[in-house]
Amino acid sequence: MMKRILLSAVILGLISCALPTRAPVGPTNWTVLPERSGQALKPRSDYILKIGTVAVTSPYDGKSLVYRLGDQRFEKDFYNVYTVLPSEMIASAEQQWLNQANIFSATVGQNTSFFPDFTLQTIVSEFYGDYRSRPEAVVSVEFFLSVSTNGKGNPLIGSNRYTKRIALTNNTPEALILGQQQALAEIFKEYEAQLYRYAANLPKPLGR
Repeated sequence: MMKRILLSAVILGLISCALPTRAPVGPTNWTVLPERSGQALKPRSDYILKIGTVAVTSPYDGKSLVYRLGDQRFEKDFYNVYTVLPSEMIASAEQQWLNQANIFSATVGQNTSFFPDFTLQTIVSEFYGDYRSRPEAVVSVEFFLSVSTNGKGNPLIGSNRYTKRIALTNNTPEALILGQQQALAEIFKEYEAQLYRYAANLPKPLGR
């Protein structure tokens, strides 16, 4: 009996050694990073612009990709996630885009120690894949440009909202990421033109 047990243990050990080893299954990580193309604009301001708070509304504020499957049904994909939170990802892309646009002397991030002349705050109210009929990437963003003041008067210069729906080639997570990236690029491009118009007639900020 003992010999049979020992023989079975040896056979099982040999079989286990013959099987290929597999890494534990984990989520696939994605990044949405729209890149600005074309020439930089002619500089229009010597002021500093700070990228302020980027708020992403629920249920799109987590790392998981979000799919809309019905009018009231949303689903999170825990196997396909963004590398960082959407708020951080979009803030980084926004800063990079506007720095390349060259409208202000500098566009700095939230963690900078510079005292900003102007602040751009952002609300992302839609950031998902819509699969109710034909698959689409849906992105809605609202920008709020304000000037630093001593508390007198309204600091808000302007608010602008944009919504883009990009048809997807298929239902894969990669197609959704590419669609969200295109949607953000189109939104940034349109707001860049609006920001350039604002920069032509900016109020004097505090301390200047």
